[in-house]
Amino acid sequence: MTSNSSETGVSSSERLDAVEEQMLQELDVRIAKSALFVMGERDPSRPGHESNMVGSSNPRAYALQSDDPRLQKMPEKPVLLDFFKYRFGPNNHLLQSAKHALNAGHDEETVLACLLHDIAVIGFIRSDHGWWGAQLIEPYVSEKVAWAIRAHQVLRFYPDPSVGYEYPEMYIRLFGEDFEPEEYIQEEYKRIKDHKWYMTGRLITINDIYSFDPDAKVYWEEFEDIVGRNFKQPEEGLGFDGSPSAHMWRTLIWPTRYL
Repeated sequence: MTSNSSETGVSSSERLDAVEEQMLQELDVRIAKSALFVMGERDPSRPGHESNMVGSSNPRAYALQSDDPRLQKMPEKPVLLDFFKYRFGPNNHLLQSAKHALNAGHDEETVLACLLHDIAVIGFIRSDHGWWGAQLIEPYVSEKVAWAIRAHQVLRFYPDPSVGYEYPEMYIRLFGEDFEPEEYIQEEYKRIKDHKWYMTGRLITINDIYSFDPDAKVYWEEFEDIVGRNFKQPEEGLGFDGSPSAHMWRTLIWPTRYL
């Protein structure tokens, strides 16, 4: 009879880590995990956690400085859709949000903002995802779209009965009834609540809360023209155009490079 994790003292997560490490050892490269990848699972500041390099059974293996063989290979000059195809996690929520905005007759900038509002969550970093997502796309979209994506991070915590936005019940389940946003969120809300683009950020939150239907089917092709008109794809490919966020796109292409 096979022992379960409580009997063996080994968690499912630990077993998966062991399997992954075995797979990595069979590769011909040594792959590093950035501190952020493992922070929380372990404490990098404590002794014994200084190195996140996973070894290879090949004694001549070099540290990885190119494509990770476990990931799908990106095109030489990647466009936005390539990241949705080859790097990002499930994105139906974003497609649903944009579809709601489109059906409501909102302008193309608002639809694009809804389509990309959680881009950091599905492909980069969840914490402070509004700021990270805005920074990632800022060189390629209008100032208003980037502002709205940054602002939705804050506005989602604040009801606006004038447009029918109530504090999401999901947040009560996630954070508890007594949760209050951190002070920096509160201060940011004071700064943005009277901004000229407030409503664009607010429309993200409105179209966000209705976009968690697991059975809804929405397809990227519905937004190709809107993206084409409102997202400036660099000729060199995202990550290679020298923009202020190019390094972020390169990190998504090569997330496990040693340096």
